[in-house]
Amino acid sequence: MQIWLLPEYIEDILPPEARRIESLRRRLLDLFHVHGYLQVIPPMLEYLPSLLTGTGHDMDLKTFKVVDQLSGRMMGLRADITPQAARVDAHLLNRGGVVRLCYAGSVLQAMPEGMMQTREPLQIGAELFGHPGIESDVEIQQLMLKALQLIGLQGIHLDIGHVGIFQALMERGGVSADLEAALFQALQGKDVSSIGELAQGLDAVTRDAILLLPQLYGGIEVLERAQKSLPDYPEIRRALDDLRSIAAGVGEMADSIAFDLAELRGYHYHSGVVFAVYLPGQAHAVAKGGRYDEVGKVFGRARPATGFSMDLRVLCGALGPAAAAPAILAPHAGDAALQDKIETLRSQGEVVVMDLPGHEAQRDELNCDRVLVLRDNQWQIEKIKS
Repeated sequence: MQIWLLPEYIEDILPPEARRIESLRRRLLDLFHVHGYLQVIPPMLEYLPSLLTGTGHDMDLKTFKVVDQLSGRMMGLRADITPQAARVDAHLLNRGGVVRLCYAGSVLQAMPEGMMQTREPLQIGAELFGHPGIESDVEIQQLMLKALQLIGLQGIHLDIGHVGIFQALMERGGVSADLEAALFQALQGKDVSSIGELAQGLDAVTRDAILLLPQLYGGIEVLERAQKSLPDYPEIRRALDDLRSIAAGVGEMADSIAFDLAELRGYHYHSGVVFAVYLPGQAHAVAKGGRYDEVGKVFGRARPATGFSMDLRVLCGALGPAAAAPAILAPHAGDAALQDKIETLRSQGEVVVMDLPGHEAQRDELNCDRVLVLRDNQWQIEKIKS
């Protein structure tokens, strides 16, 4: 066995990609900070019920499970930081008003979310607790789009849905839990033929509405079509009004926006608006989130909540290949003036690398395009001739 091999879908992050990821992390957390989001650093390992609360079975299969040798209880390696943020808000901070939290850290997933995706995303995100109105959904999506613009991404496409529409149809139509689960799976796969077969036994109003959902995808006109074609339930009217408010609040920040009323991402987890951002040439979302008002219930308070998360690895890849910053080569000499010059350059953000004795042959590996030389008793920077 080659002991240097890593498990499938687990990989090292090498320079200069590691440097870019760290730079992105700092810039994004600084952005969240100036918007009033307080950083938290939850543990990687928790007792299993705490990690899975409110998520139904969605996270169960993704979570690595271990037995705690001290207590004998089952523990899990977090597959998502959002439930941890909800625990911090509901149990530890225990504030009555609005709480804004942000975070950045690794998560581990037993199964990758898609082909060629890592099982160790570097998750960064923001969550807003304590406000049930659409204004907080708009705020969190605006912050997400600002974050993507800050790091230079272009061609931002925002997809928005609302799980409340499907929930209303299931509840009003008296659909059984098993049939609801089957319809959910068919809608997620946009499997129109299966949707038709499953909906045969439903009342006409519910059946027609379910068959229409996969067709309700597109621009703002989709909301008007839905208003005319879907049942006139109060829950559906509220959901469509929420989507219009979001369109007015964030539409100009994205390069394009679409509404998908059959999108049920995180159906057992989210309770309202859901959204995702896609980029040209990217098969998977680079950011996603939504409203999840029940996650904190097990911790004593079912606080209204909305938020988003991103994978720093994915963001880094979307920016294209990372290049190492060019450095300045400094001779290894016990010269006080040289040391002062080096420290001055480093304080200005320049990378200065000492040329250690005996390694002159490896200078090309240091990525230095300049060198410090002594001219007229002054240390000066000169270009290295190729």
